[in-house]
Amino acid sequence: MDAAHIRNFSIIAHIDHGKTTLSDRLLHRTGTVATRDMEAQLLDSMDLERERGITIKAHPVTMLYKAKNGETYELNLIDTPGHVDFTYEVSRSLAACEGALLIVDAAQGVEAQTVANVHLAMKQNLTIIPVINKIDLPHADIPQAKRQLEDILAIPAETAIPASAKEGIGIEEILEAIVERVPPPKPTGAPGLQALAFDSLYDTYKGVITHVRVFNGELKAGMNIKLLHSGKNYEVKEVGSFNPKPYVRAKLEVGETGYMTANIKTAAEVKMGDTITDARHPSGVLPGFKEVHPMVFSGIYPINTADYEHLKQNMAKLQLNDSAFAYSAETSVALGFGFRCGFLGLLHMEIVQERLRREYGMDIIATYPSVVYRVTMTGKDKTVKEVDNPAFLPDVTHIEKIEEPMVRAYIICPNEYIGDMMALVSEKRGTLDHTETLDPKRVMLHNLVPLGEILIDFHDRIKSLTRGYGSMDYEHADYQESDMVKLDMLVNNEPMDAFSSIVHRTKAEGRGRALAEKLKEVIPRQQFQVKIQAAIGGKIVASESVSAFRKDVTAKCYGGDVSRKRKLLEKQKEGKKRMKSIGNVNIPQEAFIEVLKT
Repeated sequence: MDAAHIRNFSIIAHIDHGKTTLSDRLLHRTGTVATRDMEAQLLDSMDLERERGITIKAHPVTMLYKAKNGETYELNLIDTPGHVDFTYEVSRSLAACEGALLIVDAAQGVEAQTVANVHLAMKQNLTIIPVINKIDLPHADIPQAKRQLEDILAIPAETAIPASAKEGIGIEEILEAIVERVPPPKPTGAPGLQALAFDSLYDTYKGVITHVRVFNGELKAGMNIKLLHSGKNYEVKEVGSFNPKPYVRAKLEVGETGYMTANIKTAAEVKMGDTITDARHPSGVLPGFKEVHPMVFSGIYPINTADYEHLKQNMAKLQLNDSAFAYSAETSVALGFGFRCGFLGLLHMEIVQERLRREYGMDIIATYPSVVYRVTMTGKDKTVKEVDNPAFLPDVTHIEKIEEPMVRAYIICPNEYIGDMMALVSEKRGTLDHTETLDPKRVMLHNLVPLGEILIDFHDRIKSLTRGYGSMDYEHADYQESDMVKLDMLVNNEPMDAFSSIVHRTKAEGRGRALAEKLKEVIPRQQFQVKIQAAIGGKIVASESVSAFRKDVTAKCYGGDVSRKRKLLEKQKEGKKRMKSIGNVNIPQEAFIEVLKT
């Protein structure tokens, strides 16, 4: 296929606005997938994606479309995720395209993620084709969706295509618009091959399968290629495209998207955003995409310690499919050997854990999520340490200040919920910067909130307070000095590292009390009384105790003098005291799992 007949585009939208349904329709209309093979969410290959109705991975697919002008075009589509945690997937997909279909739900209008994804596309100078989806819904408001496109995103409303992916309305117009409006790919003018590696996955038989977009030259089996980042040379074994299943092709030419396999064995050798070039006549580096740094950290440990090596291998395979996931080995007194893992957000963390359990059959346990704090030490040189694990927080006497990461959170909600949203933000120690009126019914709140506060239930709280109409997006801001303390949980005066966390001083007492109550429920009773305490340094902020098993030693005394009973009770008390000083509490694994779930 010559470059003039190739169109590369991706689909961007807020979560649940109908991207995957539209891609299903496009595959069906272009005849890429036969009617008998059609199924809903065709590109969402993971069970997890289907169950939750969310896209986690970007999926490339090549379609052939015969346009109204009688010519056949090769359309390369990349379906992208919509959730804020997977923005990195979106930015990588956009780097491989010249155009983007922007989908806006006719009933819900422009939402926070829509705005964020449009800015990503505009940064890459892509042609944006707006599509107003779900026009068949009874409460669809097309004029309002068009107004929002102009007012919020500065996209002319007359360029929008009304469609319904579910009913198949407007699919023809969308395909024609892609052919007419999206520019064909242009060669970069470099002397030889230049291809961008924008994704990869691991296959047991073929090794690493790299998804590539060819910008210059051609890529075919038998070629010797060089990966510019690692500087290693390989021989290409096979090239091909997806329809949605992979199929082999003779070669990939300028502007085409597909995959290649070479004898690449490990994940570390292929870096996302790397440039692939000819080993004999190397060309320059293509502009890749920004490095992502994990925002949320959590320890992942195998429940059975014998599975440690197995978990290590599976994490390497998972990292290949998900380059934003990072891990390194660590040990814990309570949980044994495991890994410190970095994620982009809480949903990302949940998905990674679920994938380890399902796809790799691992039995794992995760510690409380934390973020990266910057700790400035006392002393002449004022060294700055980055701490992502409460266990590594230095002693208070050596700390001059602790800074925590902040995020700019953009919340879009109906006017009547402004008060609730402001109360939620201040409860999370955030500040409202300013508000922006989007249309007569909705506003956008610009806030500065600590990342550690929005980890757990922020998104859910927004949804429940606004009855599902609120949406949010966030981006990393800078660090800010804060009064953070390390909260330790002591069981029988022994600190339990798995339960320690870094929290703000004002929240420490409440969190300590909640953890102590939970631990009291799950720690089994011993022969002696077990004290559970939450401590900040040497100060105890919450305390609970698990009462001991006791034998009724006075049962044999019927009547008689009271001093006899007291003597027996005192003797028992002495015994318990001695036991307590030498006894240690064995906390079962189930207890850890129970507490860490909360």
